[in-house]
Amino acid sequence: MIYHLSLQTAGIIAGIFLVLISLPGLMKPNLLQDLARRLPRSRVAGVTLLTASLAWSFWLLATMEMGEFSSFRRPLLIGLPVGYFLVLRFVDEFLAVRALGILCLLAAEPLLDAAFFRYETARLVLTAFAYLLVVAGLFWVTMPYLLRDQIAWSTRTNTRWRCVHGLALFYGGAILGLAITLY
Repeated sequence: MIYHLSLQTAGIIAGIFLVLISLPGLMKPNLLQDLARRLPRSRVAGVTLLTASLAWSFWLLATMEMGEFSSFRRPLLIGLPVGYFLVLRFVDEFLAVRALGILCLLAAEPLLDAAFFRYETARLVLTAFAYLLVVAGLFWVTMPYLLRDQIAWSTRTNTRWRCVHGLALFYGGAILGLAITLY
């Protein structure tokens, strides 16, 4: 275990995250639709998200047990910032989407780690969210135009926008409720 989160803590964090992401979309749909449309090509968002990914990856690499691969730790710790600056220099297209995909992949691991070897059936709600993050992260890193298309689809009408955010609010509330009562 790297993160040492209990299933309850992981559920509370994931539930609060989903609720906090979905509530502004329900309250101020027009403002957030415009921000969402600009996100995929936003350089500032890309640099911010990629910096957060670098910090998380650097911390993870510096603190995790690598077993027989421990000799690779130093070269990887040197190569990570080098790769970060190379990506900033040469990747202009959809940098924010790719960085968001990396963050989704990093965020899934603590959720899966918390649910590992737990036997409650309710853990599957959190596990499903983690695998949804993995699938979304893989697609957004390799085919970043898909997030742009997903945003365009969901912002086409206010009804779609509210349905997407309502589902996220419901799912976040369900995870939060399960974390408080069952985990």
